[in-house]
Amino acid sequence: MRHNLLEYVESKQMRKTLTAFRTGDTVRVHWKVKEGEKERVQPFEGVVIRKTKGQISATFTVRKVSYGVGVERIFPLHSPRYEKIEVLSRGDVNRNRLFYLRQLRGKASRIETQESGPEVAARAAPAAPASAGPAAAPAEKGAAETPAAQAEKPKKAKGAKKAEEKK
Repeated sequence: MRHNLLEYVESKQMRKTLTAFRTGDTVRVHWKVKEGEKERVQPFEGVVIRKTKGQISATFTVRKVSYGVGVERIFPLHSPRYEKIEVLSRGDVNRNRLFYLRQLRGKASRIETQESGPEVAARAAPAAPASAGPAAAPAEKGAAETPAAQAEKPKKAKGAKKAEEKK
């Protein structure tokens, strides 16, 4: 009986809408801060280095470097104190806990980002030339060529260019 009552109370306190994020993602947590009578929203931006499981007791830890000092903050996942969580970038990591970031400094502490979405697909696909086919006007000497035109040109061997210049 008591167990069911606790589950009921916990289910009422849990958030209905949660932002999907993982360990390694860079997030901005908009936390409500109460100062005297006033309440304001203060964003905390950093990398998620840990995410714990659990119903109402689930938490996540965000780490950032502020003025050269590493700052970690633990947020309850189902807390009513945060307004929203923005996912700024998706990290490409293979671990659940990223505590090794505490020893790293500068560029070494960066996490590779996953590339996905429509803008990445557009970059990966070669751009179609404005006038397709061999009837296109030849490019001026020294003018920048499109990536598609560069791909169509036959590549010369490394020593062939120097031999051509000597002739």
